[in-house]
Amino acid sequence: MTVDYTHYWTHKEARETYEAPRRPPEHAPNIVILLLDDTGFAELGCYGSEIRTPNIDRLAAEGLRFTNFHTTSLCSSSRAALLTGRNHHSVGMRMLSNVDSGRKSGRGRINPENGTLAEILRPTGYNTMAIGKWHLAPMEETSAAGPFDHWPLGKGFERFYGFMEGATDQYYPELTSDNHRIDPPGTPEQGYHVTKDLVDQAIGFLRDKLSHAPERPFFLYFGLGATHAPHQAPPEYIDAYKGVYDDGYDVIRERRYRRQLEMGVIPAGTELAPPNPDVPAWETLSESEQRVAVRLQEAYAGFLTHTDEQVGRLLDELEELGIADDTIVMLLSDNGAAMEGGPVGSISRIRFFNGLPESHEFNVEKIGTIGGPNGDNHYPRGWAQAGNTPCKWYKYHSHEGGIRDPFIVRWPNGIAAKNETRTQYHHIIDVMPTLLEATGIDAPSVLAGVHQTPIHGISMRYAFDSSADASRRKVQYYEMFGNRAIYCDGWKATSRHFENAEYESEPWELYHLENDFSETLDLAEVEPDLLKKLVALWHVEAGKYDVLPLDDRSVELFGRPPQESSPYARSSFVYFDGISHVQQKAAPNLSNRSFRIDADISCEGRPSGFIVVHGNYWSGYGLYLLEGHAVFEYNFCGSVTRIVSQSVITESTKRVSVDFERTGDHCGRAVVLIDGVGQGEADIPRTLTFTAMTGLDVGRSMHGNFTEHLAAPGRFEGTLKRLAFTLGKQFTAAVDADID
Repeated sequence: MTVDYTHYWTHKEARETYEAPRRPPEHAPNIVILLLDDTGFAELGCYGSEIRTPNIDRLAAEGLRFTNFHTTSLCSSSRAALLTGRNHHSVGMRMLSNVDSGRKSGRGRINPENGTLAEILRPTGYNTMAIGKWHLAPMEETSAAGPFDHWPLGKGFERFYGFMEGATDQYYPELTSDNHRIDPPGTPEQGYHVTKDLVDQAIGFLRDKLSHAPERPFFLYFGLGATHAPHQAPPEYIDAYKGVYDDGYDVIRERRYRRQLEMGVIPAGTELAPPNPDVPAWETLSESEQRVAVRLQEAYAGFLTHTDEQVGRLLDELEELGIADDTIVMLLSDNGAAMEGGPVGSISRIRFFNGLPESHEFNVEKIGTIGGPNGDNHYPRGWAQAGNTPCKWYKYHSHEGGIRDPFIVRWPNGIAAKNETRTQYHHIIDVMPTLLEATGIDAPSVLAGVHQTPIHGISMRYAFDSSADASRRKVQYYEMFGNRAIYCDGWKATSRHFENAEYESEPWELYHLENDFSETLDLAEVEPDLLKKLVALWHVEAGKYDVLPLDDRSVELFGRPPQESSPYARSSFVYFDGISHVQQKAAPNLSNRSFRIDADISCEGRPSGFIVVHGNYWSGYGLYLLEGHAVFEYNFCGSVTRIVSQSVITESTKRVSVDFERTGDHCGRAVVLIDGVGQGEADIPRTLTFTAMTGLDVGRSMHGNFTEHLAAPGRFEGTLKRLAFTLGKQFTAAVDADID
């Protein structure tokens, strides 16, 4: 065969083709999801609260307010269910992303066969953006080195600005931008607050998108830090509630209940559930206990009102940009109000994680920190009970107080009704299919090469148009820490579990929710056959959605030996100046072990500045220089041991060290050294099991006021060449007997 090489095929003869741009269906709306945290059914003004939330109330007045909407009873699980449209056990989020419970249902991450809404929308042409709280990646994977598979950008979002953990300080947040850690861009003294920052970033994302791709719709998932503890807000917002709560939580609960009846938030004839037995009656509290409890609730209310103001800024921006009418805005909470503050409230949450009982005397001493930059406060559970009015129990529980939550939707171009209430029974897994129907996009059977499981939720779109249509969700199971419930066509069976109790010995209760909104009339003895059928149905659903085996472990899972891949399993760490913030689960674990810290430095004169800090005002440890002296501080929940070197460093100094020797269970002796020579030592009578609510900074202190002797950020004035941690054997209760 003869080939003619005298003529070449060139672009002049070739036909040009171009790929069509990715475009969603015509008129696909923009989507904004505003997800509150630990905000109970009765906390918003439009749900009967005295707390001022005018912007959220406006959203409800311009759209629909659902009063029979349900979630899981915990944050990570609700977020996983919302973004995937599937039940939380099935997607791998039994409880929190903080732990792997040893089974596929509890890996602490979303399994790849359960694609997120962002992963579905992005290939169709949607811009996808996430702001605020994530809490869907295993905590061991949230260091600056990843892996990043379960970070927002690994789950379908193109942009992210927020925090990876379950909560953050409102004034000193642990921030992530896209796939890297960043320091807070401001200080409390400069007026910084993370909620305002998050809204600023969201507005920036929207303006970027509309400037560069105005033809593409967007999905903005906004996980607000509010109203999860710590409850912190500018003082004028907190002080605005002075006197409002002086009558106590029992009276406030009764007032909210009456207001809900008047507003039609709850059906006529609804009874107020009896007080939870773990809440002391207000009048039994001492005057000082009441004073602290009132201030804690003032901080909560101020926090929520400040958040509402920031939400209003975002809603106003949608108007200013001319896109409000074509944007679906959904606002909801992830679970009921939280009871972690205990019977008298908590000034410092770290005390709980270190096994210290709540101390009213301590609370009184530290009352001035409530709500401020040094605040780490959480209200008493009596206020959580009021937050869940008219229902009983709280977050974690399968009674209505844990799972019935506010849900508001506004979509001017898609919902004709305004300021109306919807009572159809729905669950958070129904959000994603609702939005897919609204956009005209089908959930794919294969996503990124992975076969997808069926969507468990059903669309709520029908309820947008009619308040009269019957509920289309007929069955929904619940389970958290062994608390179980099953809803079936207006009836509900539920069983409250106590840790380590035998499940078979714990009774099931039966309620006709259609006529008993607040679960006040237990019909278990009246309808035993129906109860038996519902319990059997719970077991069917539990088998279908990977709920079994039941697992009631919670706090103890945090203390399990780390997996081999976890940074917590390492015994040596080396850091360099300028590295980004180190998240708690990626930092050296010094709990109940000997350790050594060596900092290789070079300095001139008598410098100051932080070498390393892990913690804040309430707990942790820090090594720093102060006018040439090497200082080591160890803060056990407010009890501080401080060691100052006798000598100052010189230009020839090469190393500053701390050598801690464990001498018993959670105690030991620390020595400060300069170039290997001891310069001061002290006993530390008790060491931390859980170091701090914040992570570790090298060469600065960006996440709180660690010490009164050196102001943050206190950047190191010399050169920090190398910082090394060497850890000894970690002791547990099982091997502590060899220490006197």
